[in-house]
Parts: sequence; structure tokens; C-alpha cells
Amino acid sequence: MNKNWSCPKCSCNTYQVDEFNATGGGLEKLFDIQSKKFTTVTCTKCKFTELYKASSSDLENIMDWFIG
Repeated sequence: MNKNWSCPKCSCNTYQVDEFNATGGGLEKLFDIQSKKFTTVTCTKCKFTELYKASSSDLENIMDWFIG
């Protein structure tokens, strides 16, 4: 993550980074396979959040399918 990040809404320089996974469409949605991975950057002052698409490996996708 860029250490010089500043919020585009309030110009605050402090933030939190997190991740989440989401399902795609079609069969991924039917079988609840979360193949889309995102990184979030949230301003600690105003809570504005930016999403960045992250890559996920095929192994992660297969394990998610088996584990649920």
C-alpha cells in the first residue's frame, strides 16, 4: 500500500487496509464460489472506502469450493 495515501474526500492521511472476497456470476454464484478478491482502503476520519481488485490463485478458489 502506498504510504503517501490521502483520502480524496477529507485529505486525512490515516487509513485501514482490509480484504474481502465476493462471488462472481453464473455457476460461481450457484455454488457460492468466492473467486473475486478485493483490497479495501478506508479513511479513519470520514470512513470513505476505496476498492482495489486483487488477484486470487486457482488453489484459493478450489479450496473455497471444497470448504465453502
